[in-house]
Amino acid sequence: MEQFLFFVFVALGGSGVASSVRIVNQGNAALVENLGSYKKRLDPGLNFIVPLLDKVVYKDTLRLKVLDIDPQSCITCDNVAITVDAVVYWQIIDMEKAYYKVENLSSAMVNLVQTQIRAEMGKLELDETFTARTQISEILLQELDSATDPWGVKVTRVELRDITPSQAVQDSMELQMAAERKKRAAILTSEGEREAAVNSARGSAEAQVLAAEARKKSAILEAEAEQQSIVLRAQGDRQDRVLRAHATSEALQIVTQALKQDPKAQQALQFLLAQNYMDMGATIGESDSSKVMFMDPRSVPASIEGIRSIIDDSSHA
Repeated sequence: MEQFLFFVFVALGGSGVASSVRIVNQGNAALVENLGSYKKRLDPGLNFIVPLLDKVVYKDTLRLKVLDIDPQSCITCDNVAITVDAVVYWQIIDMEKAYYKVENLSSAMVNLVQTQIRAEMGKLELDETFTARTQISEILLQELDSATDPWGVKVTRVELRDITPSQAVQDSMELQMAAERKKRAAILTSEGEREAAVNSARGSAEAQVLAAEARKKSAILEAEAEQQSIVLRAQGDRQDRVLRAHATSEALQIVTQALKQDPKAQQALQFLLAQNYMDMGATIGESDSSKVMFMDPRSVPASIEGIRSIIDDSSHA
């Protein structure tokens, strides 16, 4: 009988010791109540509680959690129906608040996120919901973190995954984008044609200017060449007359000198003058402008005598 009581006592003591030991894994924590009131938190590792009096009422992880928000309908400020889903990253910081401040933390988090998403989408127009996704996520993060702080929860990140308008709105948006693309294409085409016309007109004007400048330069060069030609001809004529005058002067000096030295040279001079006179008549007769020349043979001696008298006067002088 005594042995039986001993084994009963040992069994009861072993079960009591086993029920007083609690092992909490790393990253987790647990809350203990004593006779219905909060007593302490069990941290990771080996912990002991009072059997029958202490009770573990809540155990959860302190690591980062992911809350997946199902797609929900929202109305923008321009009365367009859209469907939005999101992902929220959150973490329990104070387990006592998370258990005692709210009855169902997960359900409360879901309802709070959905409410905040609807509120923020209702402030924006449809086009803004696509372009301001990052700003919306930042606003949701600040508001959710502030709202869940009394629950001992820290919201670290909020991401909007999909923003989907209704099918009718999508069809309208596609038509609008198609019209916008056609408009831009028409504008680009007209601008290209305008630039081409401007470039063509500019090129034609520049070509006309260049042609006019070329004609001007050509006329200037021709005028300068003509002027230089006239100057050169005038200089040539002047030099020719000067040379002829010098030749005539020298010839007269030679003839005069010959007449002074040889009296018979006068007869030779008369013969040469008569011959030149006859040659001049023949030349005039051959010219196109003078077809006929009448000469009195009797006037030839008289002409020779006149020239002879001039020579005599010049020789006596």
